[in-house]
Amino acid sequence: MRYGLELTCYTFSSILQSMSKRQIYLLSPRELSPETIAVAFAKTSRSPETFHEIAAQLTDETSAKFHEHWVVGYGHASVAEHAVLHIAIENVSRLAVECIESNRLASYTEKSTRYQKWDAGSFFVPPELDGIPLREVFLQSCKLLFDTYAQSLAPVRTLVASRNPPHGNEAHEAYERRIRSQYVDSCRFLLPAASLANLGLTANARTLEHAICKMLSHPLAEVREIGEEIKLAAKTETPTLVKYAEAVPYLVETGADFYNRSHTDHEENKMEISIDPAGSLVDSQDWCTMVDFDPEGETKVLAAALYRFGRMSFAEALETVRCAPEPERVKLAESLLAGLGEYDTPLRELEYATYTFDLILDQGGYAEFKRHRMMTQTPQALTTRLGYALPRQVVEAGFEAPYSSAMRAAEEAYEELSEWNRHVASYVVPNGFNRRVLFTMNLREAFAFCQLRSAPNAHFSMRRVAQRVAEEIRCVHPLLAKYMRLPAETWQGIEKENL
Repeated sequence: MRYGLELTCYTFSSILQSMSKRQIYLLSPRELSPETIAVAFAKTSRSPETFHEIAAQLTDETSAKFHEHWVVGYGHASVAEHAVLHIAIENVSRLAVECIESNRLASYTEKSTRYQKWDAGSFFVPPELDGIPLREVFLQSCKLLFDTYAQSLAPVRTLVASRNPPHGNEAHEAYERRIRSQYVDSCRFLLPAASLANLGLTANARTLEHAICKMLSHPLAEVREIGEEIKLAAKTETPTLVKYAEAVPYLVETGADFYNRSHTDHEENKMEISIDPAGSLVDSQDWCTMVDFDPEGETKVLAAALYRFGRMSFAEALETVRCAPEPERVKLAESLLAGLGEYDTPLRELEYATYTFDLILDQGGYAEFKRHRMMTQTPQALTTRLGYALPRQVVEAGFEAPYSSAMRAAEEAYEELSEWNRHVASYVVPNGFNRRVLFTMNLREAFAFCQLRSAPNAHFSMRRVAQRVAEEIRCVHPLLAKYMRLPAETWQGIEKENL
């Protein structure tokens, strides 16, 4: 009897140990639908069972009922974040890509204008133009831009090749890969926003529902159609979590109201900055302005670090840093940032210092700039009224005249189309034209952005922006910004060499 009791106790103890043993495993989307995985994770908050046990009890039907009740009915939308989808999107305009990629909590990879070449006719024709005379204006403008782009590749490549000969026994294919981005970087300024692109999108169902709502509320028919098609594709995997995504009147009405309030006939026709005859900005200093920053940003960052690793209140930490002599503040900054390795990320406490910039950069540069979604960005609509960039390689290759002619033709087409529909007019704006964007970033993101985009292999438009942003931040917060590791060049030097 005693033996049996001991065996029973031993067995029970073994079960307890087995239950408490750490286990880490994958709930595979090959075996379970995204909606089922989301329910399995959601139920663990109130169920003692393992994830495998919970999932074994679920079907697509019971999972859909769960989401209908809890996610839709009670608004527990965070559950939908566990359902992840991968969506392939092909042959959409780069203008549409901007809306698709405007969602912060998603991942994207798109066709690069730096490493691929565009074929003639690879542009989207908006359905708004069907059956109206302006369609021919649009088509002629895009065809001219693509023809000029194709013609520019050979002379600019010849120029780049003359300055970058092959290395020893370098294979032809490897050589072509090495120099391609160097000349395509300049030629791509001619490609319009109508250019077709492919991209891969990975997002959870909660983010995707919000993205679909934004697309269905967009002024362009193409984007609304893409929203409907993404919704249809997503419903095959998450039929419950995205089926209620619809256009949002608030998004539609607010945009229209603010546009009407901020635009008058006088303002629409007023040139906001000076443009020289070649189309470039006259005052090169005006393209990047820090419009706001916290004078106590450095103090707050250092105080937050003391707060994190100490036991004082934040008010006490602030006072400690404020009262510290300069040598002590220097030591605190050194302790915080001097030990950063090449691939290390600074501590999150750098996020307590923020900066707001009003930036003018070419549309090609903005296409890369928009990928930095840890900052807050407010871009204005595409326009031809802020001048355009003229790459030095285009000039030195003897291609300035056809380049400028194509840009002027695009400008004329934009103005003609804009009188009819300002949204559709954006399709004909080439990458080379300048664009305004207001953005706010914290110091941690500034480290990541400036160091990544100032790298030697980065596009010169982005290297110029990264160096200028870093310079502006160093002026106001030199104690911490001096630890940014950037190449030894200046934005003025980049501008002189490339524009």
